[in-house]
Amino acid sequence: MTEQNTFRSVLCRLCRENKLAVFSAGVILLFVVLAILAPVLTPYGYDEIVNAANRLAPPSAEHWMGTDEVGRDVLTRMLYGSRISLLVGIVPTVVSMLAGAVLGILAGYLGGRVDSIIMRLADIMLAFPSMLLAMVIMYTLGDGIINIFLALALVNWASVARIVRAETLKLREAEYVEAARSIGVGRFTIMRRHILPNCIPSLIVLFTLNIPSAILSESSLSFLGLGIQKPMASWGLMVNTGRQYLYTNPWLSLAPSVAIMLIVLAFNFLGDGLRDVLDPHLKKQ
Repeated sequence: MTEQNTFRSVLCRLCRENKLAVFSAGVILLFVVLAILAPVLTPYGYDEIVNAANRLAPPSAEHWMGTDEVGRDVLTRMLYGSRISLLVGIVPTVVSMLAGAVLGILAGYLGGRVDSIIMRLADIMLAFPSMLLAMVIMYTLGDGIINIFLALALVNWASVARIVRAETLKLREAEYVEAARSIGVGRFTIMRRHILPNCIPSLIVLFTLNIPSAILSESSLSFLGLGIQKPMASWGLMVNTGRQYLYTNPWLSLAPSVAIMLIVLAFNFLGDGLRDVLDPHLKKQ
């Protein structure tokens, strides 16, 4: 019951203090609903050639966003592409958050050699530009959505681990942790029951801020030809495919570019709003 009241309190404060974050949450929900209902909202398949005789047709009543270079409906590919882009944003972020949280808590609470090993691994990962490292991983593993999940998760866990470690270093000196240690509570029980729950607010904010980063990374990899491959549809791949028609048929790249911009801004604004609500000390004056 206490957790439900806390959740309601956060929602009420968010609605009251940051209308932009609430609107952004609505935009994200709209994209999610469109992705789920893609087969219902369009009569075409994502790779179905619906108008081979009229390729690169401009937007019309029949095809609201026109057709692409082989006669496929652009709106249909946008809807199906949102599935991949959202999955690539959420799944690797969840994996990297879980790995980073576990490793960060272990490093911060246990200290010593465990801390040194984990943090040196994190330093090595952070020493490389994230996009370059993702490109190397994709080039080594090959294309495919599973490999994208793995590449982005490997790239992002280190920053999460460092932040969680810093939180853990503060929390392990708290009075309730000292009290738990004094009555003989085990280290792993303390980490699970006292450290991790108090790291959740920071993890929630990190989650909403890391999702747009993953979406942009997938878009960049697909744009470079290292991510999603044809005939599948993703927003980054659509931007890459449409760039050669940028001056004659700009809607091919413009539509997915606007979608990427909207979803990234929505997650960023939502993350900022949650940060202000969950950690009032960071709120801008």
